[in-house]
Amino acid sequence: MAKENEKPELPAKAFEIQRIYLQDVSFESPQAPVIFTKEIKPSHNVEINANNKKIADNVYEVMVNITLTVKVEDEVAYLIEIKHGGIFTIIGYQDQEVAQILGSQCPGIIYPFAREAICDLAVKGGFPQIHLAPINFDSLYAHHMREQAQANSEKDDAIKH
Repeated sequence: MAKENEKPELPAKAFEIQRIYLQDVSFESPQAPVIFTKEIKPSHNVEINANNKKIADNVYEVMVNITLTVKVEDEVAYLIEIKHGGIFTIIGYQDQEVAQILGSQCPGIIYPFAREAICDLAVKGGFPQIHLAPINFDSLYAHHMREQAQANSEKDDAIKH
């Protein structure tokens, strides 16, 4: 028999990594083998984004997409595109907490695996190792939330006028 003053038991919180996997990868070296005759002082551009979707009750897929373009002089030395994913179980968290976990913690878990794959691909393509800088996904998520709040505020102001 339940007592009147007892609070209902909250579900236990759980965060589990089910799987980290490489979904898609592409390596192109359009100037090979001529590019290897040049002194390699590369410049590079990195584009990163992360997205997520619910795939079952309390189970989410998070995908980190990275495109790395490396140029020597003005020619593309190589291009790497990678989609590295993870499947995560998240139980007992509020919606806002789940969004934060999916937007910052999960990409932060996946990113080192993607960085390693990119470095390996560059070496296997005959180029020097490339080490992408660490990313603070917590900071990026907080910045994204501030921008979203500001956009919503501006939208509300526009509707009022």
